[in-house]
Amino acid sequence: MAALRLMTTWLLAFGVFLSGFVISEPAPYELIMVAQIGLWFMLGLTISRTVAPLMVMLLVFNTSGLFSMLVMKDMSGAPMYFAISTFLALSAVFYAAVVENDYRRLNLIFRAWIIASIITALLGILGYFNAFPGAHVFTRYNRAMGAFQDPNVFGPYLVAPLLYLLYRLLTGSLLRAPLLLFGMMILAIGIFLSFSRAAWGLMVFGAVVLPIVMLLKERSTAFRLKILLISVGAAVLLVLALAIALQIPQIADLFSNRAKLVQDYDGARLGRFERHKIGFLMAMERPLGLGPMAFGKIYGEDEHNIWLKTLTTYGWVGAITYQIMIWTSLWLGFKYMLRERPWQPYLMIAWVLILGHAMIGNVIDTDHWRHFYLLLGMLWGCFALEHRYQRTGSLNP
Repeated sequence: MAALRLMTTWLLAFGVFLSGFVISEPAPYELIMVAQIGLWFMLGLTISRTVAPLMVMLLVFNTSGLFSMLVMKDMSGAPMYFAISTFLALSAVFYAAVVENDYRRLNLIFRAWIIASIITALLGILGYFNAFPGAHVFTRYNRAMGAFQDPNVFGPYLVAPLLYLLYRLLTGSLLRAPLLLFGMMILAIGIFLSFSRAAWGLMVFGAVVLPIVMLLKERSTAFRLKILLISVGAAVLLVLALAIALQIPQIADLFSNRAKLVQDYDGARLGRFERHKIGFLMAMERPLGLGPMAFGKIYGEDEHNIWLKTLTTYGWVGAITYQIMIWTSLWLGFKYMLRERPWQPYLMIAWVLILGHAMIGNVIDTDHWRHFYLLLGMLWGCFALEHRYQRTGSLNP
């Protein structure tokens, strides 16, 4: 039994590691995770009453989406779309259950995520500079995308590991600071070279809000000063790295273009913001939605707004359920994240990034982002751990 437990634990880490390599769908991540989700539940993994509401909300969300296919004239691609959506929903429930089963798996999950993110970030960086023959496959539109299909997913994927390294930098020994800073630098360069405004915003938001949350948590003046000084030092290093990168004309030109708050395709006639307005008005007349990818076929571009996407793809019921799930998650996280627990660092990072994803969701779709469901699962797993601790006073199941 001990050997089987060890095998499933490392299988979990391998699954998380594969989340950094999604070049096509279905990706190896899906295949490995589907197999191990079944294996874990066959071996006795259970869903507690605390995790069950997350499962119910995600199932209602996706079931509502299935009904949207009833109004589609062309359903090509729709079954696969909802198969992936349902899998991702189940993955969030799975992560919540394994975290509740043993909070120490949170550390393993983040370690696997860090390794995957550094490898895929390096691929994106090397691809951007065309460092070896064929390296361009790790870029798109002159933007780094690592082993992903889209720079706009690649960039945000790197933010959680960066925040974890930042947390360790702020709370750990100064002897490990150079190694942590080196890892942060690789991830920050990868995020920067993705030229994803959503990723940039998410990184800055997380790097500012996480230390603020930690300052609220810590009572020691000396520790607060340490957090403040290291945060400022890390920010200065990142700014210097950015300044050096901008000396390269290729980077400087693309940065000056991407750094505009409103791009031409945002504010132009039938641009992103105009499509948002049209889409919301259209969705008010379609209770079942339009179906997956239908909006893009009509207007030539996808919704690029998760709140609109939930209406057009998952219908009114799905959109309302999604809203309830996100704001319930944020409320419970805010309620519990300042309590001194072994899982507190992971809860804080997950909460900060769920909030960040809710904000960038105004300009991008996140319903098929694998790491988003990983964060959601970890968050609810921590809720379940807290509820069990309050009920039994025990850290173990």
